[in-house]
Amino acid sequence: MRRSVRFGVALVAASVALAGCAPAPEAGDDGATADGCVRMVTNSGGLEDRSFNQSTWEGLQQAEEEYGVEAEALVSTSETDLAPNVQQAVDSGCGLIVTVGYELADATLDQAGRNPDLAFAIVDETVEADNVKPVVFDTAQASYLAGYLAAGVTKTGVVATFGGGNQPPVTLFMDGFVDGVGRYNEVHGTDVRALGWNKDRQEGSFTGDFEDINKGKVLTEGFIDQGADVILPVAGQVGEGAAAAAVERDGVSIIWVDSDGYDTLPAEFRPVLLTSVLKNTQQAMVDIVGEVQDETFDSEPYVGTLENGGVDLAPYHDLESLVPPELQGELEGIRQAIIAGELVVESPSTP
Repeated sequence: MRRSVRFGVALVAASVALAGCAPAPEAGDDGATADGCVRMVTNSGGLEDRSFNQSTWEGLQQAEEEYGVEAEALVSTSETDLAPNVQQAVDSGCGLIVTVGYELADATLDQAGRNPDLAFAIVDETVEADNVKPVVFDTAQASYLAGYLAAGVTKTGVVATFGGGNQPPVTLFMDGFVDGVGRYNEVHGTDVRALGWNKDRQEGSFTGDFEDINKGKVLTEGFIDQGADVILPVAGQVGEGAAAAAVERDGVSIIWVDSDGYDTLPAEFRPVLLTSVLKNTQQAMVDIVGEVQDETFDSEPYVGTLENGGVDLAPYHDLESLVPPELQGELEGIRQAIIAGELVVESPSTP
């Protein structure tokens, strides 16, 4: 269905508000009105999580430039901030409310039901309501490429993955990764092992949160001790611990997720970043803002795929020499097969 929720076009500088600190916008000398704004609510990982909070915010900043809307982020620092921040976003009077992550699903659904004339979008989670657009990504497609790549560059014959929590947006990466390793073994007659995840049982290694960097380092050190030399952490900030462990051990590389870790992580980790499995959340945000302004907003999920550019692999940057031209050619062939539908990457968590 289409919603008649419309933005104005007055350009106002972006701003960030801590929980409980953002008053409802009012018309002022600059001409900004509540109809010309969007409010984003982060999950408890915070705004600069080097993951989808950060990329969602970057997309809304791009939408400011393109559509002249005012964007503001309400930063949740703990679980107790989540529902109040969504309420505060609604109370702002803005035409579009963007929430990020599974932690905000209940609050988003509740407020969407109470405010049927507002447009909501939720990133990396599915909420079913007439005025909520889920923004999800078939990351298994790109992770399949990452698994094939990992199997192709490993020197030890052992790779690994782990997650922050056993949740569909996390395990979707892990499913694709281990299947990509399996495909490499099938094509090349090798026996590369993937530690940390059993797709058939949907069981594996998890740190239990997305913020404790030390947990990621300890878990990664255990994988390295078992011979793993390419590791995919799907754990937000916890993944920095994996990168820290890799820096301390020779010959170990990391595959980052969501954003290009080469650009978003501290520079000290660049020497161990093989690539990243990307979610192009930025463009999704720009598109959704445009839909609201054009009155074409609906609840049809945005699903990022290799075909529409919503997911992808980042460049190899400093480690490109580890990826021979033959392997790069194989990866491109797999990419095209997935896009053409000749190769279907399956997962219980496929959006």
